[in-house]
Amino acid sequence: MTGLGFIGAGNMGEAMIRGVLSAKLLPADRVVVCDPAAGRTESLRHRFGVSVAPSVGELLAACDTVVIALKPQVLPAVLAGISKDAARGKTFISIVAGVPASVFERALGEGAKVVRTMPNTPVQVGMGSTGIYFAAGVDPAARERVRAVFSSFGEVAEMPREELLDVVTALSGSGPAYAFLFLEALADGAVRAGMGRSEAYRLAAATLEGAARMVRETGKHPAELKDMVMSPGGTTAAGVAALERGAFRATVMDAVASAWQRCRELSGQ
Repeated sequence: MTGLGFIGAGNMGEAMIRGVLSAKLLPADRVVVCDPAAGRTESLRHRFGVSVAPSVGELLAACDTVVIALKPQVLPAVLAGISKDAARGKTFISIVAGVPASVFERALGEGAKVVRTMPNTPVQVGMGSTGIYFAAGVDPAARERVRAVFSSFGEVAEMPREELLDVVTALSGSGPAYAFLFLEALADGAVRAGMGRSEAYRLAAATLEGAARMVRETGKHPAELKDMVMSPGGTTAAGVAALERGAFRATVMDAVASAWQRCRELSGQ
């Protein structure tokens, strides 16, 4: 790509910039940022060596791929200021929650390539999960550039239909909150049994991180990995039985379903 632009440079934008530069996808001076808060862009220039564009128009002139990382309430005004001529042929990646690709397609014109994504907060530590939907007209080369950007800071899954991004929101978007709640409960259980809270949090966090890595790196079904730990008549069997009595799995499934339904409601609004 000739240049990667960021319209909006909040926490998620900064995390993406860090990942792209760490992966050496392109030199720092070819990453261009534009944000209403001048102090914010100057901070990023000082820390990462990125370029700063005084206006969206100048950013578009320097970049063929543009990440839109704005709050939904300011998006309409920014899109209204982008001419269809300036947008033609460029790839626009939205990380704006709840705004369908059709909004960008109407505003930017037929010549623009629109990609809608849903990254999650672990992007900030280089372990994000991102669902991607490519609207019609995004060519293979542009798709590969987008995949490379998001793969630089985590896992990527392409969605064949845009509405599945609502499921991504309920799973990986909201999922860190579920994991934090479970981690806290694990630690509380250890504290109840006499362990210090600091040690309990460290061990609980390492346990969840290690278990997740086992799923990814072994390729084994989670149930198979569970059975490897769950010896007949052992401690894990007793713990799993307690979780089942509390409808643990059904409760987690209900949490994802509830988040999905709420996301659909918000998208409809």
